Amino acid sequence: MKLFHGRILALLPDFLTNELNKNPVEGFSAGLIDDNDIYQWEVLIIGPPDTLYEGGFFKAHLQFPKEYPLRPPRMKFITEIWHPNIEKNGNVCISILHEPGDDKWGYEKASERWLPVHTVETILISVISMLADPNDESPANVDAAKEWRESYAEFKRKVARCVRKSQEECL
Repeated sequence: MKLFHGRILALLPDFLTNELNKNPVEGFSAGLIDDNDIYQWEVLIIGPPDTLYEGGFFKAHLQFPKEYPLRPPRMKFITEIWHPNIEKNGNVCISILHEPGDDKWGYEKASERWLPVHTVETILISVISMLADPNDESPANVDAAKEWRESYAEFKRKVARCVRKSQEECL
């Protein structure tokens, strides 16, 4: 089993990079942080058009477990971002990044959670979609979700500040 696992690991960087090159998606770029560490990736997500995040440049890290693709990577925004489904420390809370199987709380179907067929592309498309359409019913950032529902003008102001800050950091 170790030999098989070693062969998969040797192929992983080329597979992930080729996957992104074959199917380039507008709105993000991704690659290794360090050529010697295939488990650590950096992504840059450009705020989707016609959303509050439009014009922002949001950096995040994807950390792949040694058991990938059987287990999901973790994603954490490095750039400050205000969103109901992103913890204040930047950790992303989205169904396809949750461990495979049934949700013990019953909020998600197993089919909505991690499956080995998910790719960097499908993860990032889901995150971009999440930016456009937050899920305030199952928030990771309760304060952001509450503002989204009850004080939308304040929510927009905080997001606009994050967008401006992300633009300044990219210069």
